[in-house]
Amino acid sequence: MALLTLTSLTATPALAQRDDQGLQMNCAGDYFKLCAGADPDSPEVERCFARNRARLSPQCRAAITAYDRKTGGTKGADEQ
Repeated sequence: MALLTLTSLTATPALAQRDDQGLQMNCAGDYFKLCAGADPDSPEVERCFARNRARLSPQCRAAITAYDRKTGGTKGADEQ
């Protein structure tokens, strides 16, 4: 189950829908630390990451920023 969660986890809007290894690798720990009670395939994970963005690891915030730059996203973990 944990492996399945890790493979579907990402870190910004539509979290579980994003298939990006950088997000998965760099934000999995943040998910388990801050948002483990939320289904990784639900919008609640996005809300959890947004609520906890100041507590996200530097690696996760950097992965979110890189993903947003790569995909033209408008918000990184440090913005809003």
